[in-house]
Parts: sequence; C-alpha cells; structure tokens
Amino acid sequence: MGGFRYPGGFISASYNPAAANVIQGTILVNYLVVAGGGGGGSSGAGGGGGFRTGSDAALTTGTELVITVGAGGSGLNGARTNGVNSSIVGGAVSPFVSPGLVSAGGGVGGAGNNTAGGDGGSGGGGSYGAGAGRLGGPGGAGNTPSVSPSQGNAGGAGAEATYAYRGGGGGGAGAVGGASSAGGNGGAGAASSISGASVTYAGGGGAGGGSVAGTGGAGGGGNGATSGAGASGTANTGGGAGGADAGGSTTSGNGGSGIVIISATSTAQYVKGSPTITTSGGRIIYTFTASGAIMF
Repeated sequence: MGGFRYPGGFISASYNPAAANVIQGTILVNYLVVAGGGGGGSSGAGGGGGFRTGSDAALTTGTELVITVGAGGSGLNGARTNGVNSSIVGGAVSPFVSPGLVSAGGGVGGAGNNTAGGDGGSGGGGSYGAGAGRLGGPGGAGNTPSVSPSQGNAGGAGAEATYAYRGGGGGGAGAVGGASSAGGNGGAGAASSISGASVTYAGGGGAGGGSVAGTGGAGGGGNGATSGAGASGTANTGGGAGGADAGGSTTSGNGGSGIVIISATSTAQYVKGSPTITTSGGRIIYTFTASGAIMF
C-alpha cells in the first residue's frame, strides 16, 4: 500500500497536507544536493555530479519539498550520457521555489578520438588524439549551468600518442580534472559534514588509456582502465566513471548516483519514500538516496 512514512508512524496515501491542520511557522534547514556523475567514455572520464550545499535556508512549516535524486550517467557504448540532475523543489521563497535548487549531472567522458567531454555539474574528460602531434578532445565545462557558488569544475583535455593515448580526467566538485599530459587523474570532490561526519562527494573519474590510466578523484570517482571498461563511480556520491581503454568502441562504467540530505532541529511531519533518518549534534538528518518528499 502506498503512503507516507514519518518517524514513529505511517500516513495514508490519501492524506492531503494542504488540508491538514498545520500550525505555520518558519524553520531553518541545511541541505546538500549532489547530482549523478557522468558516464565513462572511451579514454575520457566522466565528471562528478554538481555539488550544492547551504545552511539556514528559511522554510515555512507545512511546505512540501519534493526531492529528486539523479541517477549516474551511462557508459554504454553508443549510448553514453551525462548524469541526471538532483533537486529540491517546493515553497514560495528561494532557494527551493520552483524550479528549485538544482544540481546538474556530471558530464560524460569523450569517446573515440579527438572528442570533447560533456559539459555538466563538473565536465567530462576529453578523449585521446589519434596520431602523433594531434591534440585530443578538450575537457567539458564545469558549473554548467552557471550557479554561485560554483557546483563543479572542468574536465581535463585528452592528448595524442605521446601520452599513451590517454584521455582527460573528469572534473570534480573541488578541482579540475587532470589533462592527459598531467596524468589524467580525476578532480577531487568536495567534503560535507551535514550527515554528522565529513564525507567527500562528486569526484571525477580517472582517464582510460592505451598503457597508462588515471585514478579517480576523492569522492567516488572511478579509476580508468588500460583494457576494457573503466570503473563505475561510487553509488550515492555523484562520482564520475573512469574512462575505458582507448579502443574507441569499449563500453565503460556508469556514473555514481547522487544524494540529497536535509537536516533540521525539528522532526518532519511526514516523509515520502525511504530516507535514512539519523541524529547528530541536536539535528535530525534525512538522507535520500532515492526520490521522495518531506514536509516539516
């Protein structure tokens, strides 16, 4: 039976929060929104998902917030994709008023030769260049679309045979992806302590190559490969996938799925979906690893 779960009970799916007798006030919430990481390319690595966080956002009680947790992008040959956006939407005031607080999916890694990485929360790494003296593909742009503070960084550029046909590393929330000539490592992610412990999210994937591959960035980025598929990004971190070998047609890993966390000093009136509910430092923490909703 469908419905809403709240600490200590269950509300029927027919429950109408708009018609409920809710005493309105204002509470302050902290939030973290991480999008899905980009899928791995053939040598180019996926970028980390967009990373957006904030504290003391004012919210009117009785307001439902709709939570979307983005999936990681695909590394499937012929169907490679960016990660999927994550968001919090609801209420009548910033930052959650429609279209909401949105983190963009990480950019897909470049595939084939001389192919750019995808733009996204953090950009995907460019692919290798075919033939001595030919430049590889450029890294994708990060922080796309542009928000302030920035949600991510650019991917690294690929290079030609001098650097073992290696692609560029995916950008991370905390650093740009490494160019092929600099190792093709994924950019480091960014840390948040909203859960009660410091956790790093949205690292870029490491580039794939013909004989040398890059390592994934801290925050769930997958390692690149010299043979076969790169490693997938870690689930619920928004990490980008590692790049596959430089064969051009190799399927690679998928980006890591995103996560949304909301914390407050008050207990929610209801939640929809199955968030993990914990406490730390006098705050109640709601961790969504799949889409849902919450009302305080």
